[in-house]
Amino acid sequence: MRQKFQYSIREMVGRLLKIASPVKGYLTVSTLASVFGNLSHMGLMGFGALLILSCAGKLTSGSPILFGILMVVCGLMIVICRYLEGVASHAGAYKLLASMRIHLFETIRKLAPACLMDRKKGDILNVAVSDIETIEYFFAHTIGPMFTVILLPCVTLGLALFFHPLYAAVLLPIYLIISIVLPLIAMKAGRPIGMRYRTRLGEIKSLVLESVYGIKDIQIFGYGHDQLARVQEQNKKVNRAAHGLTLHRQTVSSTPTFFVYLARILILAVATYLAGSGSQNPVGTVVISFVAVASFSSTFSLTMVVSSLLEAFAAAERLFIIEDTRPEITETEHPRTLGPIESISFENVSFHYAENSKDILKRMNLVIKRGDKVGIVGESGVGKSTVFRLLLRFWNPVSGSIKMNGIPVQQLSLQELHRRIAVLEQDTFLFNGTIAENIALGKPEASMKEIRNAARRAGLHDFISTLPDGYQTQMGQMGARLSGGERQRVGIARVMLVDPDVVVMDEPTSSLDVLHEKELLKTLREEYPDKTLLIISHRMSTLTGCNRIIRLENGTAIEETVQECSKTIKK
Repeated sequence: MRQKFQYSIREMVGRLLKIASPVKGYLTVSTLASVFGNLSHMGLMGFGALLILSCAGKLTSGSPILFGILMVVCGLMIVICRYLEGVASHAGAYKLLASMRIHLFETIRKLAPACLMDRKKGDILNVAVSDIETIEYFFAHTIGPMFTVILLPCVTLGLALFFHPLYAAVLLPIYLIISIVLPLIAMKAGRPIGMRYRTRLGEIKSLVLESVYGIKDIQIFGYGHDQLARVQEQNKKVNRAAHGLTLHRQTVSSTPTFFVYLARILILAVATYLAGSGSQNPVGTVVISFVAVASFSSTFSLTMVVSSLLEAFAAAERLFIIEDTRPEITETEHPRTLGPIESISFENVSFHYAENSKDILKRMNLVIKRGDKVGIVGESGVGKSTVFRLLLRFWNPVSGSIKMNGIPVQQLSLQELHRRIAVLEQDTFLFNGTIAENIALGKPEASMKEIRNAARRAGLHDFISTLPDGYQTQMGQMGARLSGGERQRVGIARVMLVDPDVVVMDEPTSSLDVLHEKELLKTLREEYPDKTLLIISHRMSTLTGCNRIIRLENGTAIEETVQECSKTIKK
């Protein structure tokens, strides 16, 4: 089955060149250095031919010393140009890669979580690191050869015409085949191979990342051999794709060799014909032979570029697919000012995560006033976590509306919305920084006094005091050693430091023992008497401080008393 691509080669080249525009100065220097370097190579060979002829039999005019000096100059030019080409092209390319990574992160931030649910984290990581690194080949190694492959044949053909039109006649089709026909065929035939390889590589990296994250569960449940079998099977797919890419690369690199040698034979055939017809030109024959060898070595490199571009274009397409994904949630151009949240209302809200799937919420109605302590209960999968995800506009309702202070959330800025509503989920992610920086995630400018106060209120300060470096302890070293409860208390400290209007807690005490659970609930009652709390939990003990209990059932919200909820949970 023929593979379809979302972007044509022309579209990708145009887009990559547009991306390269900020460093056009670097790339211009690199291209000019490539052109002059290859011209110097041709000059070195041409002047070398003239030096040999002038020394051998005075077949050409000119001083051997002059030709020798010109050869030395050309040699120095080659060295200087190769150096400038490499430095300038890579300096520009690495600047572009840095900006592309930043742009990709900004894109992912806008798409998450709605548009990235079906993509594996390892595959996204592969795009962000490996694929973008692969695109470097286009910027650093392609633009220069694209110009030289046009210029050098023109120079050689002009020189051939000067000596005799027959030389140009036999060289022209060879140049067209090597410079145009073979690269086009190689690109068309190899593009699916390059895409297959980059895709398989992303899949195995995703699987390895999954294995590393889940190594504890793999060991506990004795799943090691099965997981290893999965890795081995995926590795075989990568190897098969890599083998196909290698075969293509070798074919592409070896095929032009035939035409290069054919060109040399044709030059000698023309020289033989001219000699037999009385129009011999030994100087032209030798010079054209030497110069053609130099020009073919540069033209020949284009086929190698094409081979490597297969991966670069496959990586670029994977990157562009993410960047061109339309966000599920977009910012309003003219956001309205929210102010302190006094009320939240769900009005006939319906929602499902995928097309043609069953509605999780069905015309749900719910009104929450400032200061309410609302416990949300229900069976797993009934939509408890969906409620707060819609509240934060991770998704938009399929129908109905969510309003704050009577304003639809679509008319509010995401920044203000997320500043006024804080969420503590079951799993708290720790970044590679100090524990103080992790607590201050939502308020980076917080003072150490504020951070310590938040940690103390979350019941974390005493634990941090036992660490060798206290609040400056690096989570890269300690993160894996923290218990689930300690991680969750870091999340609680984050919430308390931000001091939002509304606090949403999804199973906030699932990793806490009874003592710490009571301490946390006491803190919530004492510190947040006027705050609106939404607590999602299966524990009745966690919901005892709530003045309202909302049960989600069949996609709707049913208000219950604490006693009714307690009886239901016991059942």
